[in-house]
Amino acid sequence: MDGLRVVPARRHGRDRLYVCLPDGGNVAWYDREAARVNLLSDDRRDEVLKALGPFLTGPVAVGPPPVPTPAELARLSLHPDDDLAPNRPGEALLIALERDPGPAHRLRPDPRRRALAAEHATGTALDRLDGAGWRTLHSVPLPGGDRVHHLLIGPGGLFALHVLPARRQRVHLGDPLVALGRREPRPLLRRVRADADRASYALTAEVRAVLVLVDPAHVTVTAPPRAVRVLTDRELPDLARRGGVLKPADVEALHSVARDRATWTRL
Repeated sequence: MDGLRVVPARRHGRDRLYVCLPDGGNVAWYDREAARVNLLSDDRRDEVLKALGPFLTGPVAVGPPPVPTPAELARLSLHPDDDLAPNRPGEALLIALERDPGPAHRLRPDPRRRALAAEHATGTALDRLDGAGWRTLHSVPLPGGDRVHHLLIGPGGLFALHVLPARRQRVHLGDPLVALGRREPRPLLRRVRADADRASYALTAEVRAVLVLVDPAHVTVTAPPRAVRVLTDRELPDLARRGGVLKPADVEALHSVARDRATWTRL
């Protein structure tokens, strides 16, 4: 038993406790959500359970790790540079700001930072749906410099989300035009639909378009948007209430395809 260490970590969106040898090698891990202790060597079963004793809550299953599914094998085969799953909300904006932070003192706030804050808030809300069987990819790059701000995959289907920072301003929607405050209207809904169509083509599955308004003061709809669902950031949990479209295995399979950068470069 001496020498075994318990190290907390988070892998693939799940909290785990790894049991390690003095040299850092893993001999087991405890998946809290699955209530399972996965043993890499059954010879150390008693030692591992003794080390994990203070952390175990309730009955747990003990045994070798489950056989990887085809979706998991596909994920493991991805080169790290081709895996989009680690992307942070607003990844493209973060990189742009790191490369060109702009002047230290400016009269008006950098609009990229407002957009980043809105994407971060949206991404954080979407990541909370993971426990309900949903998977989210952030800042999915599209050829030509465009990107899907967030791609949500779950029991209710697939959704391409475009985020608009409204910042306590009035929003007027008249398909395809969207006006923010006193600014000139622009055909934003046309782009939102186009991004969802490109995602549908890449994944060979229906992807619904969603426009997310972050912190708007008021929303006025003069013409109902065609094939675009409009939500405020507070209404994002409503998406998780949808179901009956995809089975868990389908969700994982589509997520594995979507997280591969090559899926999007073929567009």
